[in-house]
Amino acid sequence: MRTVRIETVGHPLVAMDLPRPEAGPGEVLVRVRAAGICHSDAHYRAGRSASLRAPVTPGHEVAGEVAALGAGVTSHAVGDRVCLHYLVTCGACGHCKAGREQYCATGQMIGHHRDGGYAEYIAVPARNAVSLPAAIPFAHGAAMMCSSSTSLHALRRGRLVAGETVAVVGVGGLGISAVQLARALGASAVFAVDLDAAKLDVAARFGAIPVHAGQVDAVEAVREGTAGRGVDVALELIGTPGTMRQSLRMLAVHGRAVIAGLSRTPMEVDTYRELLGPETELIGANDHLLAELPFLLELAGRKALDLTDVVVRSVPLEAGAINGVLDDLESYRAPLRTVIVP
Repeated sequence: MRTVRIETVGHPLVAMDLPRPEAGPGEVLVRVRAAGICHSDAHYRAGRSASLRAPVTPGHEVAGEVAALGAGVTSHAVGDRVCLHYLVTCGACGHCKAGREQYCATGQMIGHHRDGGYAEYIAVPARNAVSLPAAIPFAHGAAMMCSSSTSLHALRRGRLVAGETVAVVGVGGLGISAVQLARALGASAVFAVDLDAAKLDVAARFGAIPVHAGQVDAVEAVREGTAGRGVDVALELIGTPGTMRQSLRMLAVHGRAVIAGLSRTPMEVDTYRELLGPETELIGANDHLLAELPFLLELAGRKALDLTDVVVRSVPLEAGAINGVLDDLESYRAPLRTVIVP
């Protein structure tokens, strides 16, 4: 089986032939039809994750077809179209039962703690394989398993309700999904904040109000666009202290800033003016939940979420091509979303 793997952290990925995995009891074997290349994969390659278990096959955005069933699996059939929830958990602990499976003590992320989708096949527990409607392309189903699902979870963490206003800071793969999802959830106005004019154009096509942070003060522009009030919910999807602080400063009284961008650099907060005075909230958003995926796929099935303008490039399952995409992600030159098509 062809794979592309992180063999040594801090070095380019390498192509390897490995035995095809078997579907164990309660598992399904999935033939990978599309695997998304996420910015976090670039972080893993560079060694920015202390929990990475290298050598490992990366790839946590995966969609494909069921190729084989393990013993006891009755929920799927060979040939079923599926996309994969990337958190493999015990399903029985207190966190799992409460719908907080990100905190399962034995949880593993495919492509991070166990082999992922930069391969021709992958084996996962059957409950991780979510039915993918025929109307949704494999490439879109794969990308939704991280970028869209993370955005939906962040909006839910922000407790967005219909009629409220939203700012999306960073309109890459996550941000374009966040714009569409915020509108699908009833946001009365969505501001898209970025430095990339092309990405802002895409966001505008989905009904967002573009704010070019390289040409205007983003905080002032959002406040002007809300008659000085600020937004009810701000999503930070970039992961820099500066954009995190901007998200907090864009808020209206009782607004909620949700931080989903990854960073290890502390942010500075004026607690009196930015938190206590307006009684705002600073909220973390970690991954997403299996229970959120059916709703996400329903939205995509009725075109309330459309990734046609998001998944804009595909590459083969080859180390050189994949390393090139990761290099572009590291330097912020990559297009919105790229998928591997084995």
